[in-house]
Amino acid sequence: MDPVPNRQLAELMRELDFTQATLAEAVNEALAELFGPDCPRRCSDRTVRYWLSGTVRWPWVQYLLALEHLFGRPAPAIGFVPRGKASANLPPPPRRPPLAPKEAEVQVLRRQFMTASTTATLALALGIDETPHRGRLSMSDVERVRRQTARLDAHFFAIGGGPLLAAATAFIDRLTTALDTCRYGDRVEQALHSAICSLYASAGWAAHDSGNTATAARLHAASLHSALQAADPSAVARAWSNLALQARIEGRHREAVRLTRTALDHRQVQKDPHLAALLHSRLAIGQATTADRTGAARSLLAAERAYDRATSPPPSWLAFLNEAEVSGLAAIAHTALGHYAQAEASTVQALHLLPGPMRRQRALYRVQLAELQLAQHHHEQAAATLAALDTASLDSRRITTRLTAVQHALATT
Repeated sequence: MDPVPNRQLAELMRELDFTQATLAEAVNEALAELFGPDCPRRCSDRTVRYWLSGTVRWPWVQYLLALEHLFGRPAPAIGFVPRGKASANLPPPPRRPPLAPKEAEVQVLRRQFMTASTTATLALALGIDETPHRGRLSMSDVERVRRQTARLDAHFFAIGGGPLLAAATAFIDRLTTALDTCRYGDRVEQALHSAICSLYASAGWAAHDSGNTATAARLHAASLHSALQAADPSAVARAWSNLALQARIEGRHREAVRLTRTALDHRQVQKDPHLAALLHSRLAIGQATTADRTGAARSLLAAERAYDRATSPPPSWLAFLNEAEVSGLAAIAHTALGHYAQAEASTVQALHLLPGPMRRQRALYRVQLAELQLAQHHHEQAAATLAALDTASLDSRRITTRLTAVQHALATT
């Protein structure tokens, strides 16, 4: 049988501007980061060609872990095909030995420098200054914007909101200026509004993660406005969903349920099992919060069924929606119903299923698990859960606020 080209890997490389040589270099750097400087680093552009051509369908385990680390998604979502059920369960990378004091000090200083410069670095990496502000725009310009937005989303999934808000809003400003000053056809205009809608949504999540509720609400409303201008049903459903989540955050739970149902009414949602799974999960949380136990149970089942229908990778903004996230959202619904033991089991399952590179979600689930253990007066377990928490390089006020609350509760009991 002839090899089947790995189109998913090719698309990811295109989105993130990797050549065969630069991907090989990045894999070798990831190997050193994950396994230490003594790990063999033999990945070359020829190795990458074997992956792209399908000659190698399931690479060496260390390569797979490095690729998961780089792309922020499990190996099958990068287009690799396991040789069997046993091979599909990748082992976690070994824990690195503790750093020597001097090396640890250098690492801390490096993290401080990176945090201070991340916004500027992101803006440079996204190529915001290269966004056209005169001349004629084409679909290739829109595709470049989409790739840049996918990079921004990948950064969020890895470490949280932090400097994303400034980078995303600066990008939006450049694009809205382009709408006013450039020339383009109807198709490009519609696609550009859809791209701006996606950026507004990402910026809204960054604002939420940074604890800026008022800004998040404004950005999500702007996202809906752009989605309507784009006449993009999927984007409209996404915007309604984010507005529903905003309503729940602000304590308007019945409104959150109504808005989520509005999102679910879009025909496009029925064609997109990932989006349907997300919306049914959020509807279940809203129903649980408003004491609709039967409705919450039905929505949780609908979310599982929708996710089971998914046969292709989700769009970049939904890359976080995997089996782990479905379990994590179910845990929130069970918590709202007062089913703490069931919520704890769902959170443990989420942690078990979560891909390694999604550090932000792992930290969030660990804090959620500690909260549930504390609610059941399992103080020693909650303390042990927090002891295993790794917040290095994370930039999420939402997570740190909850973490501080749990630490304070443990200290005062």
